[in-house]
Amino acid sequence: MQLENRALEEREQGHNICPDQSQIFRALQLTLPEDVKVCLVGQDPYHTPGQANGLAFSIAEGNPLQPSLVNIFNELKDDLGIEKPASGDLTSWAQHGVLLLNTSLTVYEHQPNSHANWGWQKFTTAILQAAHSLPQPIVFLLWGANAQDLMKNLITRAAVYHDNGHVVTENLIKKAFVLSSHPSPFSVSRPCRGAPAFKGSKPFSTTNQLLTNMGGEPVDWRLS
Repeated sequence: MQLENRALEEREQGHNICPDQSQIFRALQLTLPEDVKVCLVGQDPYHTPGQANGLAFSIAEGNPLQPSLVNIFNELKDDLGIEKPASGDLTSWAQHGVLLLNTSLTVYEHQPNSHANWGWQKFTTAILQAAHSLPQPIVFLLWGANAQDLMKNLITRAAVYHDNGHVVTENLIKKAFVLSSHPSPFSVSRPCRGAPAFKGSKPFSTTNQLLTNMGGEPVDWRLS
């Protein structure tokens, strides 16, 4: 596609881009449409060389955990009792039905959000819209304003908040939305546009309960 070719051309011109060319569409390759249970939306790949592996929030084996990922793992333990893994590679989640999709699929090294004007957002929005049209139960995990803006035209009133802000009801087309602030250190304890703070929001158990309520199978959130 055009954006993939642009990334390749820029690499040939000497620009350093994350992730590797072969991993740009890894999220879509690992989680096929018929297998999607959850759409988890990030911003853009890690911009430090060797860290990005084509999956939102995921970090390649052998790298130290990023602060947002530490907060995600802390919440995973508080929510489901799953101990923090040694690796931040989320490939297992992708293989169990979690589409880990960044808003932008590429970024210049050491320049966060540097490809936001490339047009990736149109592509990723189309992917999420297509996921919203799939027949199976799907939960959209939207952490932070950027992710919520990406799907603002699809979020329905059926995503109802109560029980201290947790999303506990689903809509009639087997799609549900779990909103909170972003897990970054700056946002993790702050509410976001009426949605709860990420810390304490129990997104993983809430997601599995919603999937079960809609007739789907829960996600295995363990990371080997």
